[in-house]
Amino acid sequence: MTTGTQKEKPQISKNAALIVVDVQEGFDDPKFAAFRNNPLADQNIEAIVKVWQREGRPIVVVQHNSESSAEVLHPSKPGNSLKQYVKVLKPALAISKSVNSAFYGAPDLDQWLKASGIKQIVIIGIQTNMCCETTARMGGNLGYDVIFIPDAMHTFDAVGPDGVVVTADELTRATVASLYDGEFAKIYYTADLI
Repeated sequence: MTTGTQKEKPQISKNAALIVVDVQEGFDDPKFAAFRNNPLADQNIEAIVKVWQREGRPIVVVQHNSESSAEVLHPSKPGNSLKQYVKVLKPALAISKSVNSAFYGAPDLDQWLKASGIKQIVIIGIQTNMCCETTARMGGNLGYDVIFIPDAMHTFDAVGPDGVVVTADELTRATVASLYDGEFAKIYYTADLI
């Protein structure tokens, strides 16, 4: 259990990989808009991506390809498309996945990171408590130095089995506390990186 607060300035290695998770058009579907948090997520994601590009650091773009044709992120749907500011990137690695972790996609992220000598990953994207958190937990378990940037992410309200709604902001706070307290990741914000 971690005590106290994280105060140190982030130490970002020259070859730290930026993992851009599921920044796809489907998450802007109007039916989800009322349940979303962090309206500045796209602005922050784009700002960090630009810094990584300018500094020539490796960028990994992860795209969720749902297996069910009924899902908005199925490859046959317009919502599967990457947002324009991600679509124009020339990533060092592009990963396709159908589950919650970028480490269970193709090509193999862990293999690529190891082959590239990368020990630090910075995670941004969509959704905070789903694919971003799962990728961070797996990265921590695999021994990577994980940096998690919650203001360069967003999520949606969720309903528990008891019918109680947990807000997107509450889910984000719980995710950040869990990753930090469990020592899966260091928590920083966009301003810390740019």
